[in-house]
Formats: sequence, structure tokens, C-alpha cells
Amino acid sequence: MAGELPGAVLFACNHNQVRSPMAEALMKLQFGDRIYVDSCGVRGDEDQEPDPFMVAVMDELGADLSHHRAKTFDELEDDSFDLVISLTPEAQHKAVELARSRSVEMEYWPTHDPTLAMGPRDEVLAAYREVRDALAARIRERFGQLATFGG
Repeated sequence: MAGELPGAVLFACNHNQVRSPMAEALMKLQFGDRIYVDSCGVRGDEDQEPDPFMVAVMDELGADLSHHRAKTFDELEDDSFDLVISLTPEAQHKAVELARSRSVEMEYWPTHDPTLAMGPRDEVLAAYREVRDALAARIRERFGQLATFGG
């Protein structure tokens, strides 16, 4: 069931390399600048390039994440979010710490890690698409359907 749109949403996972940047980009594709959206991870991977499979499957939807730079909770420019959505257990624990002294809504959306996929490139891409599409469906279910342009 779609809920009221929050003003600011944070998606969090372990490394901010795949799942949380996907969710951030999907939310931005869906709602444009109507909602402030960011993403972060529990741990940082200094100077790591964006995951090429994540970049490829998001590019299929028109989201360019080739310049995404991972950041941690501590590196957020602003931490005053209305809603924090954790995609991993570790991120959920960190989000609870973040929310201790604030009024922030929290949700946990357990999300499979597509980096664990093995096999030929097509099979790995399919695993990433499955995660992308599951996140997109969850976002539509939670926040409703809103076209930002063209319909």
C-alpha cells in the first residue's frame, strides 16, 4: 500500500556499491526532485570504482551510475532523514544507532546481494536485474506510482 511521500529518504546497505545506489537511483527516476534521496553504506571501500554490473543494469533504465562514489553513514552531508530504509542487517543496526537521538521512521527491506552470483556474464546480469526490479517494485508498492515526466 502506498504511503505518504517523505521529504528525505536514505537507503543503506553494507558498502554503498550495489543495492543502496540502485535504490537511490530508482527512487530518483520515479520521483525526480520531489523527495531528497541519498544512499550510504556501513563500511567504506576507499577509491573503489562503481560495480560494472550495477552500472550496466541501471543504464538499461536510463540511470547513469558510472560516476557513483560510495560513502558511509559518517560521510553523509546531511543526516536528517524522515525515512531510513536498510537493505542489509548490518545497515539496519547502524540505522538504529543513527535514529536513537532523532525522530526518524525506519524500515528494513532484506535485499539479496547480487555480487554473490556466479557463472557467465548473462547469469550475473540476470541476478543484478532481479535485485533492481525487486527494489523498483518495492519502491512502487511503498511510495506509489508517480511519473516525473512524459506521463
